[in-house]
Amino acid sequence: MNDFQKELILNLRKFCQNSIESHMEHDDAEGRFRMEIFQGLGDYGVTGVTLPEEFGGANLSYLDYSYILEEIASASVPYAVTVSVSGMVQSILMDFGSRAQQEQYLPALTCGKEIGAFALSESHSGSDAANLKTTAKKVPGGYVLNGTKMWITSGGIAKTYIVMARTGGEGAKGVSAFIVRDGAPGFSFGKAEKKMGWKTSPTRELIFENCFVPEENRLLEEGQGFKVAMGGLDRGRVAIGAIGVGCAQRALDESIKYALTRQQFKQAIFDFQGLQFMLADMATETESSRLLVKAAARSLDSGSPNSKLCSMAKLKATDTAMRVTTDAVQVLGGVGYTAEYPVERFMRDAKVLQIVEGTNQIQRVVIARHLKKEYEHHA
Repeated sequence: MNDFQKELILNLRKFCQNSIESHMEHDDAEGRFRMEIFQGLGDYGVTGVTLPEEFGGANLSYLDYSYILEEIASASVPYAVTVSVSGMVQSILMDFGSRAQQEQYLPALTCGKEIGAFALSESHSGSDAANLKTTAKKVPGGYVLNGTKMWITSGGIAKTYIVMARTGGEGAKGVSAFIVRDGAPGFSFGKAEKKMGWKTSPTRELIFENCFVPEENRLLEEGQGFKVAMGGLDRGRVAIGAIGVGCAQRALDESIKYALTRQQFKQAIFDFQGLQFMLADMATETESSRLLVKAAARSLDSGSPNSKLCSMAKLKATDTAMRVTTDAVQVLGGVGYTAEYPVERFMRDAKVLQIVEGTNQIQRVVIARHLKKEYEHHA
């Protein structure tokens, strides 16, 4: 890290320790999200990291962003994910929104006053996103949406939703993208999902029943919604990769601190070679994941994103987070399985990182397709 990044992360660490850490055990048990924490992150300037200053953003790089998300995740994976998903909505508006749409929606998002959410998945179309069924029927002045969206991060607390709906025939070419505001007539929420992890991040079903959306809230032209949906994938994967690194690093930190102080057979358990091998592997996997995420972030900053590298970063970092957090619980033994120490929370939070932003099985498919193209090109 350069001097600017070191100072940024050091101050952010203090904020996370003072404002997030003290609440996490209680809020995880209660499933409570604190808007004041998110707004505090906004006041600190990390809820619109990569957006231009004219819209209230910090105009920083994706490399800076990866360090920021890693640091927030080391205190709370759910709050880091909330920042990440809201950031993805901002990037979509920046890339595909009209000037009027940008001016209307971005400032409240970048400053942390409001949260953005992304609505693509449905009960029968997760990885097969082009098969979505929610419809948007053209009517005078706009569209009427009908259907449901499932597993929407920040559902119910977000104010601006990017929603994919079908305006045409089957497949990707029939999908369009819309901006839907909380409170729109015909737009409601299902029950909050009861989840293994991410308990402080609400996940809800979105329900559209003859929900009118004005024409000026469509992004791009009809039939270009899938382009909008796919446009943020590389950035989203790098973001989730950075969160995975933060999750793994915290679990590693807790494991080493515990191993250095826990005594068995008249010595610190850290001094047993079997445990040293575990910790060495955990540290190596975490650092290699970090390096891959940084390489992918630099490709985004170059203006020529390397999609293969972005998928690799997401795959490696989130698989590492699951492995390292699981090993951390093992290192701590019985207490690691209790809420007395945070490793069990990070283990639960790590699991879904392997699923969101494209499952890790999908990442392997993407990587393989890139390999095929590369090798066929050179054949």
